[in-house]
Amino acid sequence: MGTAAPQRSVLVVEDDEDIRAAIAEILEGEGYEVAIAANGSEALDELAHMRRPCLILLDLMMPVMNGHEFLARMRDTPRMQGVPVLVLTAVSTEAPPGARGLLRKPFIVEELLDAVFSLCGPSA
Repeated sequence: MGTAAPQRSVLVVEDDEDIRAAIAEILEGEGYEVAIAANGSEALDELAHMRRPCLILLDLMMPVMNGHEFLARMRDTPRMQGVPVLVLTAVSTEAPPGARGLLRKPFIVEELLDAVFSLCGPSA
């Protein structure tokens, strides 16, 4: 008997509780394991305790530690090298250095899922 492939995990970093919960629900419905954080500082704490995610969905404008600061700190963490980051924003028109792409808010579910599948692959 074979064993099931491990579930792919995604970290959602978003300060808006409703958006964060909606994204988590959508991704969990597709079979992903989802960890959440309300700001960059919480995200760094979460990354220290979770298995390496296949993708980080990152808001830029957040209190405590914004997305730009988080990206800089994440780049200094060897275990997180190569983890793709998809920026979620209502303001920027291009992804900051260190991010693999940008999804403008408000987005539709299909856009989110297409981006996640493209960067992370389908869930197990």
